[in-house]
Amino acid sequence: MPTIDLFSPTPEHALLRQTVRDFAREQVEPQALAYDREERFNLPLFRQLGELGLLGITVPSEYGGAGMDAVAAVIVHEELSAVDPGFCLAYLAHTMLFVNNFCRNANEDQRRRYLDKVMSGAWVGGMCMTEPAAGTDVLGMKSQAVRRGDSYFLNGRKMFITNGALDDKTLGDIFLVYARTDKGISSFVVEKGFPGFSLGQRLHGKAGMRASMTAELVFEDCAVPVVNRLGEEGESTIHMMRNLEIERVTIGAMSTGIAARCVEVMTRYASERTAYGQPIHNFGQIQRYIGDSYAQYMAARTYLYHTAGRMSLDKPGQRVDSDGVKLVATTMAKQVADNAMQVLGGYGYFSEYVVERLWRDAKLLEIGGGTIEAHQKNITKDLTRRMDLIR
Repeated sequence: MPTIDLFSPTPEHALLRQTVRDFAREQVEPQALAYDREERFNLPLFRQLGELGLLGITVPSEYGGAGMDAVAAVIVHEELSAVDPGFCLAYLAHTMLFVNNFCRNANEDQRRRYLDKVMSGAWVGGMCMTEPAAGTDVLGMKSQAVRRGDSYFLNGRKMFITNGALDDKTLGDIFLVYARTDKGISSFVVEKGFPGFSLGQRLHGKAGMRASMTAELVFEDCAVPVVNRLGEEGESTIHMMRNLEIERVTIGAMSTGIAARCVEVMTRYASERTAYGQPIHNFGQIQRYIGDSYAQYMAARTYLYHTAGRMSLDKPGQRVDSDGVKLVATTMAKQVADNAMQVLGGYGYFSEYVVERLWRDAKLLEIGGGTIEAHQKNITKDLTRRMDLIR
């Protein structure tokens, strides 16, 4: 019986991995440190992802996308994050939070109007859910959309929006915005240039993920055509929860990408660095850091691909494991990055070695896309309701 590679289960997955790995090494790696230091988004490089067909990785082929699955999305995020998690975060916000979410909930007219623009990278997109006083408690959002005639008038503020700005003064191009309506939470496609839509502030000074732009977005009687509402009024809570599953799995993939690179760096360094006349990998404490890091990384990675392989992009049903993957993988990545910095000692604390940047980037993954506390709550709730999920 042939053996199936869990991490690249088909020839198409294997080719995708090699393509993205080569692109990451040749194009993304050389620019990563400079864009991190300068807190800038590399828009030309991002558009190259469109040329490779990666911005529509999960969009069905009949709409011009790659038509691939959750495993493919995981592969791309893993490979990009091994060299530049900040750039990958911009990719996730565009491709998973906007493109995938939009495609699965839009009607034919909406797909026709927008998909080509976002899959090519001509337009950079994002998703607006978090507010100044509503993060994990998404149902506590205050933004409202009131219908008057053929338009909704949207009021509110959205905070910490990835791709919210392309630089200090320029809004991102297109957003999927969640807001309260008469019948509950609804979602709307909002373009840059709609009256009443503005950039509140580009947020500087992040600890990590500096190559992706984060902003506050402001809606003041922003006029949104009714034809830009996704689905029926009030049904977007379902859209939101369904897309959170693939978001959390791809954040898990970012975590395993970070961890893989950290294991590589610390293993190579421990073989080259000597102390007391021998390579430091001969010392038990260094062996513990490397051995534990590799085992924890592989355990999280196996859980990640097991979950992605069973995931349907068209309907929810993997919440307990998408939460579980993100809970395990993000905490693992932070610990492995810390271990790598410890193995490298003083050198690890400087940007010459990539672990300093990965260490800073890793922390956000415990916060964005749902905090680790939210995952613990969700898992407990799901298991209490369905004990059969345990075994």
